[in-house]
Amino acid sequence: MASDTSNSDATASTSDGTVSNVLLVTIDSLRADAIGPYDDDRHSPVLSELAADGTVFDRSFATGNWTPFSFPAILASEPVFTRNGDIGVKGARTLASVLSEDGIATGGFNAANGFLTSHWGYPEGFDEFEPFVTSVGSSRYSRYLAAHPTVEAWIQLATSPFRRLGSKLRGTGDDRPFLDASRMFDVEDAATDFVDDTDEPFFLWVHYMDTHTPYVPAPRYIREVSDGLVGTHRMLHAHTRTSLGWEVGERTLNELRTLYQATVRQVDASVGRLLDTLEAAGIADETAIVVAGDHGEEFQEHGHLAHYPKLYDELIRVPLIVNVPGEDGGRRVSEHVGLDAIPPTVADLLGVESPPEWRGESLAPAVGDGESPDQEPVVSVTVRGEEVTEQPIPRSLSDGDLLVSVRDDEWTYIENADTDETELYHRPSDPTQQEDLSADPSDEALAVVERFAPIAADHVAELRDRQADAEAAGDDGAGDEVDEDLEARLEALGYR
Repeated sequence: MASDTSNSDATASTSDGTVSNVLLVTIDSLRADAIGPYDDDRHSPVLSELAADGTVFDRSFATGNWTPFSFPAILASEPVFTRNGDIGVKGARTLASVLSEDGIATGGFNAANGFLTSHWGYPEGFDEFEPFVTSVGSSRYSRYLAAHPTVEAWIQLATSPFRRLGSKLRGTGDDRPFLDASRMFDVEDAATDFVDDTDEPFFLWVHYMDTHTPYVPAPRYIREVSDGLVGTHRMLHAHTRTSLGWEVGERTLNELRTLYQATVRQVDASVGRLLDTLEAAGIADETAIVVAGDHGEEFQEHGHLAHYPKLYDELIRVPLIVNVPGEDGGRRVSEHVGLDAIPPTVADLLGVESPPEWRGESLAPAVGDGESPDQEPVVSVTVRGEEVTEQPIPRSLSDGDLLVSVRDDEWTYIENADTDETELYHRPSDPTQQEDLSADPSDEALAVVERFAPIAADHVAELRDRQADAEAAGDDGAGDEVDEDLEARLEALGYR
């Protein structure tokens, strides 16, 4: 078991402002306003407590609208496509690689997101890595459940009383009396074992999928975030209508939002159990916690559900919380930051030097001393096919139109690099980005376009150059087929 003595001896004490370990929690499809630190009406007590004792970044932005466009920044501090035209991190100086080279133990556990697997280079640098993809696709039964959320919901409803009874008879409490469809418990158990078995300083990354479509929370969490009625019926109604392609009216939309919030609370509870593990191991007071969403989720703010290729705030603005033992809590940072700041921040907290190729800047000075973060605008990208509702597995930029957004504290500029169409939004006066100011811009808006358009153009040029180099070298990933289990998992998540 990891002891407080072995971790404490490895680095200076937390009273000197240093930590021995870092736990990075990433939550798929988690928009900023889905948790209490960003919206007082939300029920996420664990994350709210972490925020109250830590630092909340109010304007944190992802570098893309979905996992493969966001995680190169989160785990390698680089934009997607900018190294070799590929969506993964093969060959990159990943966070895990840099820390491992410095003697930090590394563990990574992903709840079956097919994009965060060896196919795209994510195990690199991890001493222990498990994506749990095979466990989802290894049987006809599990594949069927993954692709049929309404059936999953019925199973939750039918078995919930028996699972609760079984837990009481076993004396194991009420923490786990439901179907682990999202692989949350697999990740939780693996992370717990890693903490218990690791005696040296460590970096631990866990990725949750509960908040990704389809939303299938345990009934207990539906009741927690709603009016207390038997919530599974809401789940069944919403999933039935959406799975049949029926019109999503206000009732169904509210049910989907309730289900989403219930999955948030489900993850929140799991994070709480991980924090309990750190306490039990005697290392909570020397372990920093970083929590982030990899991208957001749309609930028809711009006409759709889930996270189709768009670059509005419901998909790009995500939570980012950094909790460092020994630092003053309750700090909020209003300046904009990108998720590419996560690798240098984690390295900084562990006393490891960041490699020069990393694009982001450490946020540790903002957490520790209240310094303003780097204020370069945040650039995000997506690739859109002929229809916005297409969500293929992108092999290269040639799979569709390239959309680029540039953001600062107040403004969002979006450009379709293939059609030259542009959009411009002033978020303080238009928080849901409904009023496009690009058609009739004011002098202030024109100044923003003049400042942001060259940034977008430079980013597009870099991506095009990398893609051309990759194609010339025959290394654009176009022929790199995924295996059957991985393909099944991606299809179950809606990607074809």
